[in-house]
Amino acid sequence: MSGFDVLTRGDVLDSALQARDYLVSCGVPGALAAKDPRLWGRRAVDHSRLGWLDLPFASRGLLTQVDGLVAEARYSGLDHIVLIGVGAESLAAQAIMEAHAPPGAAGQDRNGTGRPTGELTVLDGGDTAALAFALERLDRTLVVLASKAGVSLEGDAYRRIFAAAFRERGLSEREIASRFLVITDHGSPLHDFARQCGYRIGLTDPYLPGHYGALSAYGLVPAVLAGADAERLLEEAASLVPSLGKDEDNPGLLLGAILGGCAQQGQGGVARDKVLLREPGGTGALSAWISQLLAVGTGKRGRGVLALEALGGRGAFPDVHGVSINPRSAADDESDTSVWAPLGAQFLLWEYATAVAGWLLGVNPFEAGGTVVQEAEDDAAALLRAAGDGPPSGERPVYVEDGIEVHADFPWPPGAELQTVLGGLVASVPSDGYLSVMTYLGDFSGRYLAPSLARGSGRPVAYGPGPAYPHATGPVHKDGRGNGAFLIITGDPAPGDALAAQPVPGRPYSLAKLQIARALGELRALRRRRLPVIRLHLRDPVDGAGRLTEAVRAVAGARRP
Repeated sequence: MSGFDVLTRGDVLDSALQARDYLVSCGVPGALAAKDPRLWGRRAVDHSRLGWLDLPFASRGLLTQVDGLVAEARYSGLDHIVLIGVGAESLAAQAIMEAHAPPGAAGQDRNGTGRPTGELTVLDGGDTAALAFALERLDRTLVVLASKAGVSLEGDAYRRIFAAAFRERGLSEREIASRFLVITDHGSPLHDFARQCGYRIGLTDPYLPGHYGALSAYGLVPAVLAGADAERLLEEAASLVPSLGKDEDNPGLLLGAILGGCAQQGQGGVARDKVLLREPGGTGALSAWISQLLAVGTGKRGRGVLALEALGGRGAFPDVHGVSINPRSAADDESDTSVWAPLGAQFLLWEYATAVAGWLLGVNPFEAGGTVVQEAEDDAAALLRAAGDGPPSGERPVYVEDGIEVHADFPWPPGAELQTVLGGLVASVPSDGYLSVMTYLGDFSGRYLAPSLARGSGRPVAYGPGPAYPHATGPVHKDGRGNGAFLIITGDPAPGDALAAQPVPGRPYSLAKLQIARALGELRALRRRRLPVIRLHLRDPVDGAGRLTEAVRAVAGARRP
């Protein structure tokens, strides 16, 4: 695909055209093209925060530097790239790799670049299956640790696990250091740490917002090391640039007007501040990246745009509009809005649109929302310190049914069942709100529960694995409109999952214990905001997942048509 276009219809079109005309009358397209920070007030945005507009061209020099590293890695037999990162850093690289390096055997020229390719494994703090997969390929593994600030709890744990595994293979400390590459901001805590460890370091612009870094080293370097064609990606993005300074035929301006205009006020005074993303034929990596971009860029000051994955039907929610990404046929294109563009242009298009939507909503889209994200991690770290060798929380369940613990802030009524509390949770979702499912339980996904919960609540359902999903989308949940209800699911390690149960080298906790602490940290952050939230803990994750699924279906079945 070489072209790009944004088409919309119905009442979305009406509000979008009004918003676009207003944007043009205020000179927003020209000011953005000139990187004028005064769009957000004299002191609100520094000029350098708009450097993402230059990345389609500025990042080309980066590729030349990375080529040498790729050649060295392949010469050393390192064609398996492990990316340790939570949020934007890992989501962009995943989307690039999946679009620009079709599946195939490592070491073959799969993308037509003439150079051998590898494979990418992303570790974002979820299940241990990906970690086990990576450790089986240790002899050909290069670990990339990407973060704009310090090392996350998961990043520290994974780094220790890999260093210990390399050490067990007989590698010297110098050889171990050569197996790590750190991508971080100049002068960040991680920069200092990496220098002390002797790791290779790739430095980035500290002023570049992390959620706007898809075309920077954060998105490009891991993907290039794994064999993706980043040069083509930048060409795709560069082809969009001339359109972004125009008042007319500017797809970024129109998409931003759609997102911001709908979120302000739609037909009948209803704010359509939720987007159902459809990615026909895609894996969902681009949709996940868009979700975090919108969440971080607009989720603040009681406002925000929440992006969700479509559940198979358009739905009849007046506050939701659908967006199809690269629909291939009329059957794929059931949405209010359709966006066609190759991946490189998609990145820049959505970044521009988020900036425009933020301007319409009166928020600074370049604030990273780091306080919200760091709050939950700090809580998790405090829980781990207080726990010592014991469990990370002394909180007792208010009720246990068939090995499923219910943790809630209210007294449990006599004779109640699991279905009752789930029914209470879906009933607590505001009429203009949504339900969010966060799973800290291996490969058990909220996807399995979302359709039934949507039927039971009559509201859209967002879901994702922790800690990656709440890290990526936390700002819109916690600093947005505050109209979400939350279901957090945790569990004991599955039988035979030795990686989850064994201690992290040099730390008094296991990955399983870290997962529980992360979930409890998120729980605390949501409770502070008085948002409706319950936690279900599955003592037997296999049996419990089945029973939970049955209970959720019962809740959906009990809902009257």
